[in-house]
Amino acid sequence: MTGVLVMAYGSPRGPEDLEAYYTHIRGGRRPAPELLEELAGRYRAIGGRSPLPEITERQARALEARLRARGRPVRAYVGMKHAPPFIADAVAAMAADGVADGVGVVLAPHYSRMSVGTYIGTAEAARRRLPTPFAMRYVERWGDHPLFVEALAANLRAALDALPDTARQRTPVIFTAHSLPEKILTWGDPYPDELRRTSAAVAARAGVATWRFAFQSAGRTSEAWLGPDVREVIAELGAGGVPAIAVCPVGFVADHLEVLYDLEIEARDHATRLGIGFVRAASLNDHPLMIDALADVVLHRAVDPAAGLPSH
Repeated sequence: MTGVLVMAYGSPRGPEDLEAYYTHIRGGRRPAPELLEELAGRYRAIGGRSPLPEITERQARALEARLRARGRPVRAYVGMKHAPPFIADAVAAMAADGVADGVGVVLAPHYSRMSVGTYIGTAEAARRRLPTPFAMRYVERWGDHPLFVEALAANLRAALDALPDTARQRTPVIFTAHSLPEKILTWGDPYPDELRRTSAAVAARAGVATWRFAFQSAGRTSEAWLGPDVREVIAELGAGGVPAIAVCPVGFVADHLEVLYDLEIEARDHATRLGIGFVRAASLNDHPLMIDALADVVLHRAVDPAAGLPSH
């Protein structure tokens, strides 16, 4: 049997899990009470918890069903980086179920050594610890898959269609993704370039003439993080007299805190204070086209380890 390891960031399932989650993110260092309360406040603002665990499970089950429909007898396993079920636990479950070979895919479409690379490293370390390791291959990137681009473009068009006709043609789009420390640039990390290529492809597919790219959700550390920040770009566009802005989070594939709070609350409020209209492209979650894209890249890695991204 082929096992598909579906990896995501993870999220606390309730307030009682928040401190352990935050401590895990911080490498075992407990957060100061004021930092914990600030994070708790953000979760309260989006309803008390993130829907990410349930969405990730739906994505995994949809991917499993799609691959089985293509004649591949697979089983999908969910592994989270910072919350149960952890990646190592999922790898152990694959071995216990008799998986003969596996394909790992991260629900982050663009490669960085600091993001996707760490997921793969965690999975590989767990696999090597097995008494009898099974073969495992990984999808490193899938952000330029045509079906992923089309899914993003469809959601972006729907968001723009919600604007008044008089504003739609004058509304620029801001594509966003999670910021990372600037030090990745010294490694020649492909993350920023991959994100901008996806943004350009989505803009072209959606018929968007004016767009910008921005980062969001930078960490609170002393080191510099990639910019510009989305709030800076909103302010800059507002100073130019645009009636509204549309935000399309190309670096995320599910609703979670960075979308539901950082964009839907924080960025929206920032635009409102500046007198700018705000619309957001809906998250893909288990969008059929995105699931098809995932099935394509997983199938190609399962069949041919040297295969590149399939074309359509």
